[in-house]
Amino acid sequence: MTKSIRAAVAIMSLGLAAISLPAQKSLRHRVVIEVNIEGAEAWKGVLNNIENLQKVFGASEIEIEAVSHGKGLGLLLKTNDAIRERLEQAAAKGVVFAACQNTMRQQHVTKEDLFPFVITVDSGVAEVVRKQEAGWSYLKAGQ
Repeated sequence: MTKSIRAAVAIMSLGLAAISLPAQKSLRHRVVIEVNIEGAEAWKGVLNNIENLQKVFGASEIEIEAVSHGKGLGLLLKTNDAIRERLEQAAAKGVVFAACQNTMRQQHVTKEDLFPFVITVDSGVAEVVRKQEAGWSYLKAGQ
């Protein structure tokens, strides 16, 4: 058998092997939610969106990061008892809640003022841009 025939047979074998492989699992969905609105009703809407995304896609099939800055920082304050339980449940299912350090400085908020599951990012808007540049879908909370 010549080298070119052997190469052709090898290539065809690889193609047939690829056809018989099980389908690869689809990539996880990734969503960044910008939260810069205030008020319990608006924040409940954010959590409703998060829960709906997890129901549709499955909590293990979606990555969600809610980035709070400006008026949205109040969502992540320990004093926010109105929706504490829902925030904790979402975090337990893998939702990342991120607080903007710029807003924290402006509002004199420290890391200790936030729920323990909250991460901080240097800039809320920059975090949203970074996520979008990395291919994440974008949702804006509120109106």
